Amino acid sequence: MIKQIAWNTFKNTGNIDTFFELKQIEQMERIIKAEENGNNKNQGNSNSRA
Repeated sequence: MIKQIAWNTFKNTGNIDTFFELKQIEQMERIIKAEENGNNKNQGNSNSRA
C-alpha cells in the first residue's frame, strides 16, 4: 500500500524524492524476500542423525 501511495504521489507531483523513496521500498522488499528464502533453505530436518 505504501508503494502504491508513493507511486501515485510521484505521478501526480513529479517529485523525484518520492520516486527515490519508492525505489528504497522496493529494495527493502527484495532484501526481506531474499532473507526469508535463505532462512527457509537452512531449515532442514533437525531429527536426522549423522
